[in-house]
Amino acid sequence: MENLLRPLIVVGGSVVLTLVIGWATDFLLRKADERHHETPLWGLLRRGRIPYMLVLFAALLRGSYDEAQLLQDHRDGIGRTLTLLLIGSAAWLLIRIAAAIVETSYSRYAHARAQRDPARVRRVRTQVTLIMRVVSAIIGVVAVASMLLTFPAFRAAGASLLASAGILGIVAGVAAQSTLSNMFAGFQIAFGDMVRIGDTVVVDGEWGTVEEITLTFLTVHTWDERRITMPVSYFTSKPFENWSRGTPQMTGIVFWHVDHSAPVEAMRDKLRDILRECPAWDGRAYNLSVTDTTPSTMQVRALVTAKDADDIWTVRVAVREEMIGWLAEEHPYALPRVNTADAILPPSYNGNGHRSSPDGVVPAQQRRYHGDHNSGRPER
Repeated sequence: MENLLRPLIVVGGSVVLTLVIGWATDFLLRKADERHHETPLWGLLRRGRIPYMLVLFAALLRGSYDEAQLLQDHRDGIGRTLTLLLIGSAAWLLIRIAAAIVETSYSRYAHARAQRDPARVRRVRTQVTLIMRVVSAIIGVVAVASMLLTFPAFRAAGASLLASAGILGIVAGVAAQSTLSNMFAGFQIAFGDMVRIGDTVVVDGEWGTVEEITLTFLTVHTWDERRITMPVSYFTSKPFENWSRGTPQMTGIVFWHVDHSAPVEAMRDKLRDILRECPAWDGRAYNLSVTDTTPSTMQVRALVTAKDADDIWTVRVAVREEMIGWLAEEHPYALPRVNTADAILPPSYNGNGHRSSPDGVVPAQQRRYHGDHNSGRPER
């Protein structure tokens, strides 16, 4: 009877104590979260209740397992398994606690500076993300090393591993040269303020928003819902456009090709009316000018402003669409036209060996060439 009750009390007691302590800790964290709405720390710490309960269970069972006198033939294996579970769950709990502290610090900083300096907030967010990845990697490596050291064979081989660490480091460095370069590029991006999470960038002709930055790759979320994954070393070795660098305010350009008779002054007034009705326009500035002419059209350029890259796109497409619609409805003569009428020339014109008709119109078949009529080559 004692052989049955002893393991039942030890194992059952460990489970009951784990559940009671875990429930009590979660209850206290929930109450603290309800009282302190200004900080998300207590709510974030509740995410670690599962690894916390695993740590409690492994520690209680590891410390009391010898008293259970259960499966004595497998005592060493079960003890090592509980130790491995304790190390792994402790590393998991440390990562959750570190993430809660870092996220709380970032949320306070972002709340204080979101309106005054959004670019700085995005920079800190990028740095915090990469720092958390490094911390998680370090904790994971230490946990795995601690697990390996629980095996006697690995402890005995420790001296030889340390002696060959220099050679292995050189070989690994040569073999993983591209990976290491991407890792260093990730640190350079995070702390050099080259590109940040949330920045609007143009890379290889693709326009999108930086969605994720790791130590080795960067993900750009394009406007058409695609994800472009690129090595971070690309951003340290090749040029790219960062539309969010500095202030997010932008100036956009809209071009039209219209007839020479287009009412430019009326177009300026219409541009003003369009922008006043457009919520995406920030009201800073606008302008409309004739920037170029061709024999058949003239080029009109409008300058508009907006608070960020998304709004400038909205303003440009709205101005382009509404201006074309207004011209087609109110001033159709202002749209580009192709002149197919015969040329009106003086009656005595004989420039190509033919006399024009009495009304001055030169037939198209006689106006085909202006040079040597006998050779049939046009004049250059």
